[in-house]
Amino acid sequence: MSEDKFTTDRLDVRSPWIVDTRELGRRAGLSRTLRRTAAVDVTLGVPDVITVPSGVEIELDLLLESVVEGVLVTGTATTRTAGQCSRCLDPIEGELTVDLTELFAYPDSTTEATTEEDEVSRLVDDLIDLQPVVRDAMVLALPLVPLCSADCRGLCAGCGVKWADLEPDHGHETIDPRWAALVERLANDETPASGADDNA
Repeated sequence: MSEDKFTTDRLDVRSPWIVDTRELGRRAGLSRTLRRTAAVDVTLGVPDVITVPSGVEIELDLLLESVVEGVLVTGTATTRTAGQCSRCLDPIEGELTVDLTELFAYPDSTTEATTEEDEVSRLVDDLIDLQPVVRDAMVLALPLVPLCSADCRGLCAGCGVKWADLEPDHGHETIDPRWAALVERLANDETPASGADDNA
C-alpha cells in the first residue's frame, strides 16, 4: 500500500476538518470561501493554566485559493478558552482567535519535492486536513501567563487572600528574626505569673 493511500485511508471525508478541493481544479487563481464549525477531540494547552478544552467548537472562516504549488488557506479560527489566573488563581474564560496562512502542496509540485515531510502541509487525493494547522496555531497563541485582568494584584503572601478582596491598608506585622527571641521574652515577662494576684 502506498504512503498516499495509507494517508487517505486515515482521512475521514465526513470530518469537518477534512476539505475536498477538487472543485478548484488545480487552476491557479480560483478560490472559494469556507465557513464551518469543527471541534477538537483533545485538550489543547497546559492543564490547570489555560486550554482549549476537548470538545469545544472552533469557528473556521477561511479562503481557499488555488496557486501553482498547491492550495493556499488563509483566514481565522475562533474558539473559547478556559483556565485560571496565574496571579490570583481564579477561574477564567475567554475567546481566542488565530490567523491562519498555510500552503497545502500538490504531490507533484516543486514545493513537495524540495521540502521535508514535516516542513510543509500536503494535499492527499485533493483532500486537506485542517486540524493540525489550527491546533498548532492555537497552542502557540495561548498566553503563557493568563490573567483575569491586567491589573490583578494576585494573593497576599501573608494570608493567601486575594488583594482585591482585602482592605486597602491590609498588612501583616513582620519582626526582624534577629529580634524575634527578645520580643518573645519580653512578651513572657509581661504575662502575670499564676497566682500572683492572690498573693498581693
